[in-house]
Amino acid sequence: MTEKRSKRFKVLEERPVNKDGFVKEWPDQGFVAMSSPHDPDPSLTIENGKITEMDGKERKDFDMLDQFIADYTIDVSTAGEVMKMESIEIARKLVDIHVSRSEMISIVKGMTPAKVVEVLNQLNVVEMMMALQKMRARKTPANQCHVTNVRDNPILMAADAAEAGILGFDEQETTVGIVRYAPFNALALLVGSQTARGGVLTQDALEEATELRLAMLGLTTYAETISIYGTESVFMDGDDTPWSKSFLASAYASRGAKMRFTSGTGSEVQMAGAEGKSMLYLEVRCVMMAKGAGVQGLQNGSISCIGIPAAVPSGLRAVLAENLATTMFDLEVASGNDQTFSHSEIRRSAKMLCQMLPGTDFIFSGFSAVPNSDDMFAGSNMDSSDIDDYLIIQRDMMVDGGLKPVEETDVINVRYQAAKSMQAIFEELGFPRITDEEVEAATYANSSADMPKRNVVEDLKAAERILTEEITGFQVALILAKRGYQQTAERIFNMLKHKVAGDYLHTSAIINAQNVVLSAVNDENDYKGPGTGYRLGGERWEEIKNIRQAISPSDY
Repeated sequence: MTEKRSKRFKVLEERPVNKDGFVKEWPDQGFVAMSSPHDPDPSLTIENGKITEMDGKERKDFDMLDQFIADYTIDVSTAGEVMKMESIEIARKLVDIHVSRSEMISIVKGMTPAKVVEVLNQLNVVEMMMALQKMRARKTPANQCHVTNVRDNPILMAADAAEAGILGFDEQETTVGIVRYAPFNALALLVGSQTARGGVLTQDALEEATELRLAMLGLTTYAETISIYGTESVFMDGDDTPWSKSFLASAYASRGAKMRFTSGTGSEVQMAGAEGKSMLYLEVRCVMMAKGAGVQGLQNGSISCIGIPAAVPSGLRAVLAENLATTMFDLEVASGNDQTFSHSEIRRSAKMLCQMLPGTDFIFSGFSAVPNSDDMFAGSNMDSSDIDDYLIIQRDMMVDGGLKPVEETDVINVRYQAAKSMQAIFEELGFPRITDEEVEAATYANSSADMPKRNVVEDLKAAERILTEEITGFQVALILAKRGYQQTAERIFNMLKHKVAGDYLHTSAIINAQNVVLSAVNDENDYKGPGTGYRLGGERWEEIKNIRQAISPSDY
């Protein structure tokens, strides 16, 4: 008899989700999301105010992460009592609306990494989302985007940054295809974002010395690509230690640059150094190291390694758990969703809702504000073609995802203003000419394919002048004021004043359109159940409701 196939199964096999990769658990190599048989059991011994044993390991056997966490993260004054608490009791407190965020933070300070993992393993996805709604640091949720293009075209980048700004992104991140273009990208992001509105924070993700130089010149305002890892072997692959990363963090902060570390489940597996531990256990170590280092936050949610946890059972639950763990330690969380991991739009949306519905400090740490074909961060979970879907989900669910509907005419106008501003700056500084044709193309472009090609060699020479001549954000503001772009000039100058004041170095800081810093200090999350915490309403709800596709009954 000829073997016949089920027609339904043949249809299923053609579905996008079946182009994704999946693997069975393999604990010895770290291919397990939240609970490996090799994860240690929670334990803690304190002698004369010093931790001498933690999670089954004596101090003489500590690796550098153990030592750093024991010495700088765990509160020995409370740890003794906290470690005696049942993990299920702590888990229930996380979702209990009668237990405040501040009370939970005081408990978490006394927990070891293994204890944190044991607590998180008590929670299902809905319970984690309930806890995340309570535990995020800043009351008001926000969003971050990627603005890049494969040609590193600065005119297009400025226009895209301007569009992202009026859409509502509070942070914008770029990177380069050619490293020497970096100063142009930083300049384009600064000018474009501030053309849209004041207060947008920007970064240029590069190697750290260049990134810090650009921040000191006032061309960028934050950094987050300072990577940390959960095992000593992987950490040392980058010639780094927790202490060197702490020093680097202080270098950024002392120069007025907001900064957070980056980590994520799966990175140690990807670098073949998981040491048989679960992805979540290793990530909790990263979270606790970030807390001990004193940085204001952490970008996590697997980030560039998302394909690894997404391939194992409970993997996306582990990603949500790492976001929650970050907030439990009173850190800002930029909660991932920034690298695409699935061919399935359903699956990508389901993953994103875990952060969007409860709200995080930054729901995406990189919603691609450009087509994914131009996203130099390897493509985002959502890109510019998904904007309408995202805006309508906000409206459907009455959820603030950090974005707002915009009119096409407003987008065209702000893109034009950004491109013209770049044209003026290039002319004043003697950089290669930006033509009216390029301004026109950037105003209406969808991607870099719509832009005329530039002379790369001459552009690179000019970009290097920004660093060699130390052209500052203040000089850029003066040029724009001279050429009649007064509002953008004032906004850039205000960003420089924020760097001096340093208020946006507080945990979870953003700057709103009124030039006011909102952070965990003056916008602390006070969720305690229905009727408390962040409630979408008033002007913001009217803004979210007013999508351009909605028909008004009064028009008929």
